[in-house]
Parts: sequence; C-alpha cells; structure tokens
Amino acid sequence: QVQLVESGGGLVQAGGSLRLSCAASGRTFSSYAMGWFHQAPGKEREFVAAISRSGGSTNYADSVKGRFTISRDNAKNTVYLQMNSLKPEDTAVYYCAADRDPSLGSKYVYDYDYWGQGTQVTVSS
Repeated sequence: QVQLVESGGGLVQAGGSLRLSCAASGRTFSSYAMGWFHQAPGKEREFVAAISRSGGSTNYADSVKGRFTISRDNAKNTVYLQMNSLKPEDTAVYYCAADRDPSLGSKYVYDYDYWGQGTQVTVSS
C-alpha cells in the first residue's frame, strides 16, 4: 500500500497564493501518475490537475488553467500544486491521489488507487 499525506493548506485572501505538497511512502512513486482533486461542502469530488509518471505531461481543469501548476520531484517522492490568483470559489478540501496503472493522467476519480486525507484551502474575499 501507498500512504499519501497532503500539507500546505490554509486561509488566504483572494488574489493570494498557496503551495500544496503531497508526500508519498514507498519506493515505486515514479511508477504512478498523480492527480489533485478538490471537494467543496455539498458537492462531488472534482478533478483539478494531473501529471504523468515522468512529469512530462500535465492536464488541468478549465477553471484553473493559467493559475495552478502541478509538478513532481520523484527523487523526493513528492507532488506539488502551486496555486496563484486564488478565488473564493477555490475554497475546498484538496486531495492528492495515485494511479498504479496509468495510460494518461486521468480526470476520473475511479481511476485512482490511493488517496490522501486532504488539506483545507479557504480563500476569503
């Protein structure tokens, strides 16, 4: 099994920035595609961003293109989400996830095998 632990969430004003981190256990991190999802109260979990095993390919939800950047450091078993120009509608719990058998960086919840506990991001107006 793989354990994923998110950190870096908090309270920021609109227009500010946060950098989320997701640290993974194990020696096979580089074999997983990684994704970020978020979930607001009363809503379903939604795709935010994904990155391929090597980091050479990325995919983003339309709502965050140009504002968020996903990256990974396989030597440190860590994936990041840099969030700039934050908006109140970005407020949610953010989760990282790992896909053991990727073809592409998927936007679908059911393609992922391991999930972190989530970290809260709150953006005030």
